[in-house]
Amino acid sequence: MDTQLARGAEMIGAARKILVFTGAGLSTESGIPDFRSPGGIWEKYDPSDFYFQKLISDETAREKYWQMSTEFYGTIRDALPNQAHLAIKTLEDRGRLLAVVTQNIDNLHHKAGNSPDRIIELHGTVISVSCLSCRKKYERDEIQARLRGGVKVPYCDDCGGILKPDTISFGQAMPQEEMERAMRYAAQCDLCMVLGSSLVVYPAASVPIQAVQNGARLMIINRDPTPQDPDADLVLRMSVSKALDGMLGILFA
Repeated sequence: MDTQLARGAEMIGAARKILVFTGAGLSTESGIPDFRSPGGIWEKYDPSDFYFQKLISDETAREKYWQMSTEFYGTIRDALPNQAHLAIKTLEDRGRLLAVVTQNIDNLHHKAGNSPDRIIELHGTVISVSCLSCRKKYERDEIQARLRGGVKVPYCDDCGGILKPDTISFGQAMPQEEMERAMRYAAQCDLCMVLGSSLVVYPAASVPIQAVQNGARLMIINRDPTPQDPDADLVLRMSVSKALDGMLGILFA
């Protein structure tokens, strides 16, 4: 393992434009459960109940959605960045980070101090809510206060439209601008580091593919195998925090 960490440190040291791609495995070390893992939220709820078109057309589905969303919101709101998030911030401080492309909705890259203009949230964020009709934006805590007060399905104050957290639901279009930026950075980077992603959710998982196709080296740190492991220059199946601590310790000692 020490040899692999040294190899990772060499890859980071040789890179000048690093694209970091993060998934749920990064945030589990901050106490945020992976929806798909045993004991995750999708063992308690049926994901098909929360498809975007169903949320738009069915108030009962919206009520169930807010119940589900409320169950994990407090955990995300109170979570703190772990050593892996802070290591990514170190890459930015050292002038090596091109951007962070994340599938996570937990705001932890922001909390870690990465520049907001370097963070691309492909699946949105849980900390704000928007009206699907007039686009008025609300702080999530304001909406949570309504729910605690007995409101089961909140609606927009201005137009009465449907409110929804600013996350991407099943069947909802990906944010075009964010995807375009992610793919543009993937074409520019010289190293793509995949941290804690199973790389099975598309189109997000196409970002590392784009990087490799444009000549970048690929490093994957994830506890389980991914479909892109055969294309990687280095694969580490271990804790992301421990791996990054080890590599940056070698590189910046």
